[in-house]
Order: sequence, then structure tokens, then C-alpha cells
Amino acid sequence: MVEQAKLSDPNAEYTMRDLSAETMDITNPRGGVRDAEITDVQTTMVDGNYPWILVRVYTDAGVVGTGEAYWGGGDTAIIERMKPFLVGENPLDIDRLYEHLVQKMSGEGSVSGKVISAISGIEIALHDVAGKLLDVPAYQLVGGKYRDEVRVYCDLHTEDEANPQACAEEGVRVVEELGYDAIKFDLDVPSGHEKDRANRHLRNPEIDHKVEIVEAVTEAVGDRADVAFDCHWSFTGGSAKRLASELEDYDVWWLEDPVPPENHDVQKLVTQSTTTPIAVGENVYRKFGQRTLLEPQAVDIIAPDLPRVGGMRETRKIADLADMYYIPVAMHNVSSPIGTMASAQVAAAIPNSLALEYHSYQLGWWEDLVEEDDLIQNGRMEIPEKPGLGLTLDLDAVGEHMVEGETLFDEE
Repeated sequence: MVEQAKLSDPNAEYTMRDLSAETMDITNPRGGVRDAEITDVQTTMVDGNYPWILVRVYTDAGVVGTGEAYWGGGDTAIIERMKPFLVGENPLDIDRLYEHLVQKMSGEGSVSGKVISAISGIEIALHDVAGKLLDVPAYQLVGGKYRDEVRVYCDLHTEDEANPQACAEEGVRVVEELGYDAIKFDLDVPSGHEKDRANRHLRNPEIDHKVEIVEAVTEAVGDRADVAFDCHWSFTGGSAKRLASELEDYDVWWLEDPVPPENHDVQKLVTQSTTTPIAVGENVYRKFGQRTLLEPQAVDIIAPDLPRVGGMRETRKIADLADMYYIPVAMHNVSSPIGTMASAQVAAAIPNSLALEYHSYQLGWWEDLVEEDDLIQNGRMEIPEKPGLGLTLDLDAVGEHMVEGETLFDEE
């Protein structure tokens, strides 16, 4: 097996912007646990409804922090690759270490993608460590509290997602039985009218089918819940405009990702063509990428995914930029309890938080991964006052649900 931590990279070795403590000559004693040093970084992948990547940062103070990188392959190797850049560093210097990793990994692609999601997982774990060392909740590290609990919207699915009535029935069930007052359905589902799905064009019968889903769900739940609809970057600009226009008569909370994420000029044209609110952002990285959506007001709602976009501080910076344009933040989230709580901690600390996604309502053991209970109640996630993220991993549960071939990280 390749030892990722030992790979050579002249860019990382000779970068003119090395931000390590040694290069920056950061030597003043801070006192007590504030002089802690990172001793190790480990990962374990859990086989949830997505392959969740849990990250742990270990310190010589005996304090361990847990984070989560965005799901999927590749991140664990990148995190192992970055370990030498972290060992010996003070975990309290979160912002510097984030920039340090971005600079060290610039030759391997730290503008976006897997490198940034890997850094995000480490950054979340650093917030957990820092909160524990300083005996404060993570929200305190990103600005303090606007709210005690965060509104959560539930991403819903049925066995027949193209059936308007099935969607309506599931929406009503979740609102009445689980207590959510905000839900979301996928709208990029087969209608039976497609001729060539590769060209992204929506024929009129396809649009009619999507309108039927929206009409059925919104009328069934009424004013008991806000309802959003996700398109997963599926349609042409013209088709997205036509679809959004047809939905203007319905109570749509937002239409999410109607066009591919690369061309923000097209995104702006779609958003400004309709009164249907448009939400975008999960597939755009760092504050620099989100800026090109926010400054031209190409979105009505920004939807960054915290374990993907750059972590907790980066998401806070994105929220601040959005607030300059009076744009609310509805964080995308498909994470385990760790990434979900990290997102909730930031949502509690920003003024313009609209809601946070929850994507695992059909997974019976989601909450088993941590020792705490009742994380989401009646569509709200209460922010714990315990240090760090306020969660304790249940390592037995993590070990039980690891992906095949994975090994469990150390307890301490």
C-alpha cells in the first residue's frame, strides 16, 4: 500500500507561503492546555446511506477531536497525505492551519474538489479539539449564538418517486408523524416522457409531470410545512426557466440546482427570470467560488455543504458574504451526526440561517453513531452547551457500521 504521507511534492516542500508554526516563528508559550500539539490524524469510513468519512485529530493533551469530510472515495488518502503538515502544530490555530493545508496542497488541487473536502474534515475536527481544550461549544468559536436550536428540513423519498400521490402521502406522513415543518423532494425523476436525457432539455410533458408533483405535495401539506424541490443540476438554462415559470403559482420554498454548477452566468439568468426562489451552492467550493454566485445575485438562497465547501469557518465567511446581499443560508447536508452537528453549530452562529438539511430519516441507526440521543426533535436540532461539537462517538457503533475492509481509528 502506498504511504501517502511520504509522497514527495516540490511545491509543498518549497512553497513561498509555508504557514507552519516553525516558518512563521510562532514560539511564544500560551499556557496550560493552550500549548497542545497535534500528534496524529486518522480516518474511518462508515457505510451509511452515504459512505461517511469520519476524521479524528489527536493531541498530546489527551484531547481528541472528531470531524467529517464530505462522503466518497479519495479523501482518506488525501488526509493521510496531509498528516505531516499537521503533526506538531497547535490545534487552536484553526484558521492558519486551514490556510497552511490549502497552500501545501496547492499543487495537488486545493482550489476545489476532494482536497477541500478533506481539509474540511480536518477543520471540523480542529473545532472540536479547540472547543474541548478551551471548554466552550464550537458555536462560540465562530461568533456566538443567534439561536438555541436550528430549523431542520427533511429530504424525503418514496419507493415511487415519480408518483405525485406517493410523494404527497409521504410528505403528509413526515409532517404529521415526525413533526417536520420543512421538507424537500427530488424533481429530477423520470416522467416517462423523456426522449433523450443526455441533452438536458425538458419537453412540455416532462414539465407538466414535475408540476403535478409540486401541486400534489404543496396542496397536501398546505401551510403546515415549507416544501423545496431538488433538480440536481439536470436541465438546460431554457428548460430551467420554463420549469421555474410554471411553478410560480405554487407555494415552492425553493427550486434547487436547476442547471449544471459550472456556468454561473447561466445560473444568474435562470434566477433572475422567475419569482420562484432558486437555491444553489452545494457543488461550489470555498468563499471564492460562492462569491461568484452571491455578488451578481445569481441565487435567492445559498446552500453550501459545510464538510465539502471548506469547513466551519469557511462556511461562516460565506454566510457573512451572503448577508451583505441579504441572502439566506440553507445548508446542504447529507452527513452523519458529526457533520450535521458541525453545520448546526455554524447555523446557530449566523444571522441568516434559514434551515439545515437532514437526509437520513429512513436510516434507523443514524443517531446510534453517537452517545447522545434525540438530536433532532420536531424538525429542530438543539445546540448542546458541551465543549466542542458536543457529541461523543460510540466507537462500537462506528465499528459495526464501517465499510468493508475499513479499520477503526484509535480511541485516544
